[in-house]
Amino acid sequence: MLNKLVFGVGLLLVGGLALPQMSLAQATDASEMSAEEMENLFKKQKTRGLVLAPTNQEATAAGQPDTAAESTNSTYVELAPEEQVSIQISFDFDSAALRDDQKPKLATLCQVMQTADVGVFRIIGHTDTSGSASYNERLSLLRAEEVKRYLAGDCGIDETRLEAVGVGEQFPIDKDDPRGDANRRVEFQALS
Repeated sequence: MLNKLVFGVGLLLVGGLALPQMSLAQATDASEMSAEEMENLFKKQKTRGLVLAPTNQEATAAGQPDTAAESTNSTYVELAPEEQVSIQISFDFDSAALRDDQKPKLATLCQVMQTADVGVFRIIGHTDTSGSASYNERLSLLRAEEVKRYLAGDCGIDETRLEAVGVGEQFPIDKDDPRGDANRRVEFQALS
């Protein structure tokens, strides 16, 4: 099964083609951003004039299944590192449980999500390259779903505004060290 990718320049690629090199220096851990900086990134994502990707509700209306397993095959829109709202969330080895020491990193994001003029946020889980590709895809989805549960349960974000997707090891932010910690992250995108 091939995954489609849509880039900010409107280029449509089908899985297996080379992706542009991303600079780790341009990527920032969004947990270090102010609420205003984070909100501006979401506004930039939302106003780029592109159809980013169908939400699960739109996919269902188009006759496509709406299941967590199928969402891993949804169109993933890879943004330039400087446009990403990525938060380095550390998980224990072979675990998708959100650790208590990682929850404060989501505090500003929670505040922004409560007030931002964004209908749906996509939560994208990423992993490093340790383990098989299929294992990492499943683990990244479980981690994205755990962050979704936290945002809905502890932050009060309406669950219908959150969509969890796992893309595994396919899009490392640090291509020079595919097993590096920087690649284990959760990214957020404004869909509508």
